[in-house]
Amino acid sequence: MKKTIAMALAISLFFACSNPKSEDKAATTDSTAAATPATPLPTEIGDAKFVDIGKSGNANLSSGNIDAWMTSFADNAVYIWNNGDSLAGKPAITAYWKQRRGSVIDSINFSQDIWLSVKVNKPQQAVHLPGNWLLGWYLTQAKYKTGKRMMQWIHTAMHFDANDKIDREIQFLDRAPINAATKK
Repeated sequence: MKKTIAMALAISLFFACSNPKSEDKAATTDSTAAATPATPLPTEIGDAKFVDIGKSGNANLSSGNIDAWMTSFADNAVYIWNNGDSLAGKPAITAYWKQRRGSVIDSINFSQDIWLSVKVNKPQQAVHLPGNWLLGWYLTQAKYKTGKRMMQWIHTAMHFDANDKIDREIQFLDRAPINAATKK
């Protein structure tokens, strides 16, 4: 009973303190406006629509529907791996993944995923791209045509152009388990 009364009192105090009287609202609004910076923060949480694009992309890649996956990419997209390898242009990325998914990878699944959409208003370094980024972390399990399996955490950073298309994807992974699983 004492806990219930204390909880009710705490809730009442919270609402009483957080709900200023009408004559106090103008003063609160003015002081809040003065405290808000005129320029946007360097980074902020991005739009959730980019998370949907990332999740849909992994689902399409897992099902082998490369054409559907590629609809999220810009024509001038660049796909980069952490070891320095890269593919430039939507046709090159499409051809690589169609061959890889059709001739090398038997099945691939993504689980335990974490997604973070970030809007970069002011890059921290001159070489970084401003705009919308999607960061993804997920456990990747693949079975290769060799019959061998690979499991590892893969991290991905995707940058979106003004049309909400991926123009840069950077994938961070360990090549050693992939190379071991693809050896005959």
